[in-house]
Amino acid sequence: MKSSTKLFAISALTGALAACGGGGSSSDSAQTGTVSVGLTDAPVDQAEAVNIEITALVLKHQSGSPVRYELDIPEPVNLLDYQNGQVKALLDSKELEAGEYQWVRLEIGDNNNIVIDGAEYTLTTPSKRGLQTSGFTVPAGGEVAITIDFDVRKSIVNPQNDPNAYKLKPVLRLVDNSQVGSITGTIPAELITKACGGVDTVDFVGNVYVHSGANQQPDDIGSGNEPLVVVPVEFDDNYSYQASFIPAGDYTVSYTCDSDLVEDADGHPSDDNLTFTEGKNTTVTANETSTVNF
Repeated sequence: MKSSTKLFAISALTGALAACGGGGSSSDSAQTGTVSVGLTDAPVDQAEAVNIEITALVLKHQSGSPVRYELDIPEPVNLLDYQNGQVKALLDSKELEAGEYQWVRLEIGDNNNIVIDGAEYTLTTPSKRGLQTSGFTVPAGGEVAITIDFDVRKSIVNPQNDPNAYKLKPVLRLVDNSQVGSITGTIPAELITKACGGVDTVDFVGNVYVHSGANQQPDDIGSGNEPLVVVPVEFDDNYSYQASFIPAGDYTVSYTCDSDLVEDADGHPSDDNLTFTEGKNTTVTANETSTVNF
């Protein structure tokens, strides 16, 4: 079923940060570097607000104990308030022991919800441990800026056997800001009319899928060839899209106006028969924008 599309591309949380617990060597006994951490989210359809309560950020060095930073955020943050590539810091140039970090974890509270058509639904979460990503490297005497991509489109599940229930099954990826770019482009009204049934008669005007690698056969979320990100088409003078924080490399970009469910009624990945345009190849270069028009 087609649904209205709301874009939220970038979210960020700020607050007073206080290190507690943790381990590892101090700057007096080991080389250090600085790390900045931001939070971004990928777009999701059919939502007016996605409010997430994040309480702490934990970083685990490969040779030390986790270091935990509490986030003093008075209320859940609506991720849709932050869009279009903007990022605010969770950590800003924090001095840490240099070297390899095994993982980053966001700890979340219980006060999470999603608002759809004016109705608020609780987002249940599977784990109290938080949301864990892959690792990163802090260069000795240098600095690194990383971004946690909280892919809400893949993370929020609406069980088909209970339309009033929503679950948060987090899908996160960690990127080094110095190694990512973006993809933008436009979709002609004629293509949207053909795929969606007319731009003047529908609210939902489709999504753009970004698959890793050139000449990929596009497929849906949860498939064997799952997209890296899915971003909605928005109208602002023309029909366009933006995919941010894409690691440098080759990609296949496709468009569809079909809806992509995350899970079926049994809680398994939904096998949706989506109709895509022919994929277009592009190469993303760090700190640059690649343009792919349909």
